[in-house]
This record gives sequence, structure tokens and C-alpha cells, in this order.
Amino acid sequence: MKTGTIYLIPVPLGQTPLLAVLPGPVVTCAQRLTHFVAENAKTARAFLKLLPSDLPLQQIEIQELNQHTPSSALPRLLAPALAGSDLGLISEAGCPAVADPGAALVSLAHQQGVPVVPMVGPSSILLALMGSGLSGQCFAFHGYLPSATAERENRLRELEKESRRQQRAQIFIETPYRNRQMLESLLASCATGTRICVATDLTLDSERITTRTVSEWRRQQLPEISRRPTVFLMQA
Repeated sequence: MKTGTIYLIPVPLGQTPLLAVLPGPVVTCAQRLTHFVAENAKTARAFLKLLPSDLPLQQIEIQELNQHTPSSALPRLLAPALAGSDLGLISEAGCPAVADPGAALVSLAHQQGVPVVPMVGPSSILLALMGSGLSGQCFAFHGYLPSATAERENRLRELEKESRRQQRAQIFIETPYRNRQMLESLLASCATGTRICVATDLTLDSERITTRTVSEWRRQQLPEISRRPTVFLMQA
């Protein structure tokens, strides 16, 4: 039996009009699908309501795949595609399978011979890098750093040394309510000439991307970034 295709469908990063960040073919694809795997079913339904879908939501199957999903559940999530139906994979925000649990399902799809089609849409990591002025030739994304202050600052010093040695832009994120602590740790741990970029509310009307050296950041009032989605970048 011919399998379906798994489509990796991006979603907006926040409250912004769909067509401002998603190409028409992405919206059209999402409108016709009847099977989805999502990081959060509630936000997935909110996204589908905005399309709107060609079918009533009651007829659309949404299964969850998040950090708590056991690997043993992955075959069940992929089952619609193996049975011949196209399947949409969506994240909580931005691009699925990038810093996202959906990568495990994509890996299984390849193992099972299910075609994988990534679709165009907003990635906070790449948008932040594009707007930072830091190296787009050599960069690494590290996800979340340690939450304890001492451990976080030790890790930042390690990343700074690695950045200096390899001329690499280092990218990481933080739980939004700890954004201020992250910025303060960066300014306390890094050398004065190290460049720090703070990219907040990407694609939203309140978007702000600022790159300064540590010494420049220390001389100005720090931005209000608490509880706002933010990507941090550093390059020594």
C-alpha cells in the first residue's frame, strides 16, 4: 500500500495574521489535511480555526507529541500515514522538528519510508540569526542552558571560549520568565568585547532585535524582556 506524506507545517510565533508569516501553499495544505500530530492539541485547534479548515474540527484527528510522549507511542502517531493518509506535523510555535519533539516522528517516518515534506514558515532561531549580524557561516543552537545561576554562568563562559576559538555564533533560549536573569548572566560572565544579540517577539509588531558588545550593554538600560519570547545569541 502506498503511504501518505508527512507535511511539516509551520505556525505563527505569536498573535500575527497567518498570511503575514505563512505562504499560501502552506495554508492550502493545512486546510485539506484530516490527520495532525501536534505538540499541544488545544493550540493546534486554535491554529486550524484561523485557516479555516475545509472540514469541521470534529472530523479532524489531532494526536499529541510532546516532551512527555514515550517513544513507544510514535508508531501509533505515524499510523495514519502508513495507512495511506497525509499527515500534518505542527509545533507549539514556529517550525516543527527544530528544537521540537516532532523530530522523533520525522526520524521514524524516514525509517518507515514515509515521504517527508518540510514547508516554509517562521523559525525564531534562523530569524534571530539573520537579524543579529553574527556569523551565519558557523553557528550552533544549544537550546536551554542550566537554570541555576552559577551553572549557567559557567556554561556561558564555556560557550564564549568555543565561540572565540571557532568564530562561531552561539544561539540559545530561556524560559521567558528567566530572560532577565539570562541577560544579566551574559553581561556578568562574558568579556567586554563579546557581542550579545537579544531578539524578542520575532514577527510580532513589538519585535526588537538588538546586538551590542557587553560593554555597550552595560552602559544602557536593559530592555524589558521578561515573559516575552526571546532568542539570545553570542559571539566572541
